[in-house]
Amino acid sequence: MTTRPLQFLRRGQPVALGNVPPDRTLLEVLREDLGCTGTKEGCGEGDCGACTVVLGEARDGRVQYSAVNACIRLAHSVHGMALWTVEDLTEDPLIEPLPGQPVPALHPAQEALVQCHGSQCGFCTPGFVMSLFGMYQNQVCRGRTVTRERAQEDLSGNLCRCTGYRPILDAAERMGTLPPLQVNENALLSKLKQLNEQGQAQAPDFAYMAPGTLPALLQARAAHPGAQVVAGCTDVGLWVTKQHRRFEQVLDVTRAAELRRIDTVDGQLRIGAAATLTEAFAALTAVWPQLHSFASRFAGLPVRNSGTLGGNVANGSPIGDSMPLLIALGAEVVLASVRGERVLPLENLYTGYRQNVMAADELLTQIRVPLPQPASGPDAPTALLRAYKISKRFDDDISAVCLVVHLHLQGGVVQQARIGAGGVAATPARARATEAALVGQPWTAATVARAQQALADEFQPISDMRASSAYRRTVLRNLLERLWRDSQGETLVSVERLRLEELA
Repeated sequence: MTTRPLQFLRRGQPVALGNVPPDRTLLEVLREDLGCTGTKEGCGEGDCGACTVVLGEARDGRVQYSAVNACIRLAHSVHGMALWTVEDLTEDPLIEPLPGQPVPALHPAQEALVQCHGSQCGFCTPGFVMSLFGMYQNQVCRGRTVTRERAQEDLSGNLCRCTGYRPILDAAERMGTLPPLQVNENALLSKLKQLNEQGQAQAPDFAYMAPGTLPALLQARAAHPGAQVVAGCTDVGLWVTKQHRRFEQVLDVTRAAELRRIDTVDGQLRIGAAATLTEAFAALTAVWPQLHSFASRFAGLPVRNSGTLGGNVANGSPIGDSMPLLIALGAEVVLASVRGERVLPLENLYTGYRQNVMAADELLTQIRVPLPQPASGPDAPTALLRAYKISKRFDDDISAVCLVVHLHLQGGVVQQARIGAGGVAATPARARATEAALVGQPWTAATVARAQQALADEFQPISDMRASSAYRRTVLRNLLERLWRDSQGETLVSVERLRLEELA
């Protein structure tokens, strides 16, 4: 089975490659097929950021810039997009100075790293440059100031063994003060439109299928139930790079426009399954701002820019962070096929370790999250929502334990409770026994103590490389105590709130 020619823009010009296998990674295409060796291979699993490149995609009349990991991104997923590597920033004619200004020798992202001594051995530097370039386009070129806090969040997916990060963060702040360069978006949008118009037609049985509508996607799923379904490939990409698995046919869900929408309908936040984690968490934190820190710790930014909420949910990893949150928020999922669709609570999706109730012709198409109801009057219920992630590393790490607690308190009594937990069972889980220990009880230290015991008894987690069973059960108890202390106004209940500069 053949693949359609892979086409994308680079340095303002179309690149066309034939006979690219459906499971070939973008990094392999760059380094081996195009000789772009400036993009490095480090971990091969989206952890270190050495392979970071930036993609440009036309969205709502503007260019959306996304720093992504090339090592786990399938090459065909960038069809019809613009692509920049570290070698392109001074070679792309569409990256221009302001009218009447000279063209600097380096892009501000590069020049700032030079001035701030942000590179030592240099292996990670190309990835940092590209993450800074993405930040520059999304922040500086949009008239925003790059703060140190924002730089720390956006660079959390890039690791460096040499610098200690301070000079790199200095560079992130400095690049906005240098002579500006910007992408000529009007010209780029025109070229992207032309490229996509030329490549619209595709046969339904290509080895890499990426239907542009939901009906076409469901038809393809029904016709090819054995095709490997992919979205952002932040997990499937590891099957390719680490397990050396091969896929003769791939079905990409991210081009179906209906699956990328995020809407508010009938009191629900409806998130299309192909919305990226970056987009999905932006929508969630707009409603629940207290989730910002939790969202920013969901892997590094390049992973969140590629990975999708639907992919994370459908994957069903017991240590995936989105499911405990969505369970606590009372989310439902929509499963669709050519036969129709059905809606069920998210916690009912799973039947075992990475197993679910979806039929061979079904796809997860939407996540529906109930929005909070407006509260009025002195006796109105008070919502208490907290999401906790425990991992060995603060940034860019997988959870050992994830716990999300969503309570409604009225008159000092727990009226409603929903608790989602990860890392404690074979599937993401709802802590129903602990909920029962809380509902109808006064919100007191004694109630919390009983709930702590119920939570520790409810799960029998395994011991593995991330944590022992005993550690996980102890952490579950301690997180409920953290919630209690937090609700009583204590401030230093988490390292997330600790500011070393204030203690110096």
